[in-house]
Amino acid sequence: MGSTFKNGCLIGLGIVAGVGLTMQFSALSFKPSLESSMPVAELRELADVVGIIKTSYVEPVQDKALLSQAITGMVASLDPHSAYLDARAFRELREGTEGRFVGLGIEISVSEDGYIEIISPMEDSPAYHAGIKEGDLITRIDGHPVQGTPIDDAIKRMRGEPGTHVTLTVVRKSAPAPLTITVERREIVQKSVKAKMVEPGYAWLRVAQFQEPTVDDMAAKLQALYREDPDLKGLVLDLRNDPGGLLQGAIGVAAAFLPNNAEIVSTNGQLADSRQRFYGRPEFYMLRSGADPLASLPPAFKKLPMVVLVNTGSASASEIVAGALQDYKRAAILGSQTFGKGSVQTIRPIGGNAAVKLTTARYYTPAGRSIQARGILPDVPVDEYPDGDGLNALRMREADLQHHLTNGGGAEVATREDDIEEQMRLLNAARQRKPLDYGSADDFQLAQALRHLKGQPVVLSGRAKGTTLARQGR
Repeated sequence: MGSTFKNGCLIGLGIVAGVGLTMQFSALSFKPSLESSMPVAELRELADVVGIIKTSYVEPVQDKALLSQAITGMVASLDPHSAYLDARAFRELREGTEGRFVGLGIEISVSEDGYIEIISPMEDSPAYHAGIKEGDLITRIDGHPVQGTPIDDAIKRMRGEPGTHVTLTVVRKSAPAPLTITVERREIVQKSVKAKMVEPGYAWLRVAQFQEPTVDDMAAKLQALYREDPDLKGLVLDLRNDPGGLLQGAIGVAAAFLPNNAEIVSTNGQLADSRQRFYGRPEFYMLRSGADPLASLPPAFKKLPMVVLVNTGSASASEIVAGALQDYKRAAILGSQTFGKGSVQTIRPIGGNAAVKLTTARYYTPAGRSIQARGILPDVPVDEYPDGDGLNALRMREADLQHHLTNGGGAEVATREDDIEEQMRLLNAARQRKPLDYGSADDFQLAQALRHLKGQPVVLSGRAKGTTLARQGR
């Protein structure tokens, strides 16, 4: 087991996207089990139900399977992010935070119809080479229907041993009939940070997910950008569709651009150990021994004009970064309202290799704002395309999930389009578009971010022109 889990790691979760078929969890820490009083009468009732099932059900039921499902249902009923992790799920969690896992290499979400929607195949992954494309809908996995299947179960079917194969039934907008695509599973090494000069003097830095190597990789990319152009005029930090990851990674990314020792995020919950503050110091973001990766960054990055790009797929740890930079007025947040995943989960190992992931706190920006079920509202609202926000306007947010944790303070924000005609218009328009390549010349939001950095007029969203700094209460 990696040092992340030995030292009590904190993880950020985006429920709408699972990178590489791993589940990423939010502000996640590992604690020993706590002794507490047990409801004896209710436990006896549970035992009675188990006994009735074992003696009266039409077919024999294994004790382990029965009790595992009972635990799963009990924990899942609390909120969308509490869960029972069996040995396999717990192992996959550890693998995902290390940036290595065995799978297909796809970023996914759940579609409106309950199918698995491909956000994007990872470059050079098995799915990429097999022809999986952004926007594809997986309807069957090895012949098993996806609709109505819990996302965790669907993910388990796609995971497996390296060298084995999985057959996917895929619906593609441009194809007249469903496609059958067979993909070989293999180890995926995720690269969470990309960077390049997009114009003379202007750089683009993308963080797709927060993992163990993210802070080191980001520092290396920033140093390379500075060597390429020491006279940088502006930086665009791209957090679109970043579902979260390690909280330490989020702290390190924010700390690279904020004053030394600045508070990045705080948490508050029922237990004393859930009330904490996290600062931009090495002990809060370093996961590996050795030199502080931020210590050698050029001082220019503390003052360089910045824009942060976000959208509905920006969740949890990415919202922590955006919220901190927004509170300190260090960067302008451009794009659309984020997912709103602002709760903290604690991992408590149980039994042998299993664990319970339990929501234990909410997290807050440095100014004390709860992001839960609200998200980050952009300072500069800009749609994904010149003529609208595309399918991003129809995506689910935290506030749309059943049993979601309330904000605990400020009002939640209604997010979804209820107009059926507008939904159909967006869906039809999406069928005519090619997949958006972040960082390319066709990236409309990036172009608007560059215009903002240059002090030029920006094309604001037609649906959210009232989203301004004033609405943030700042």
